[in-house]
Amino acid sequence: MAKGYWIAHVDVRDAEGYKDYVAASKIAFDKYGARMLARGGAYEQTEGRERARNVVIEFPSLKAAQDCYHSPEYQAARAIRLKYADAEMVLVEGVE
Repeated sequence: MAKGYWIAHVDVRDAEGYKDYVAASKIAFDKYGARMLARGGAYEQTEGRERARNVVIEFPSLKAAQDCYHSPEYQAARAIRLKYADAEMVLVEGVE
């Protein structure tokens, strides 16, 4: 079964407030078997709109990635994130 991924590009407006999102989202990520592959760090913007923070999260499957995103736990974290950051996000199936 192919893994699933969240790919997000984020601009954090309030770093202190964003810490609350990070703590809240961990609950959902732990529940759905998420593994952080990239979170912030150095990058090179080669095309498209630049965001300061780039995140790649791996899940056991696309279904797990979708279930995590739509879960009550993540939606509570998302409500916090919306207060402190702007983002684009896609959930995508990996290749086997």
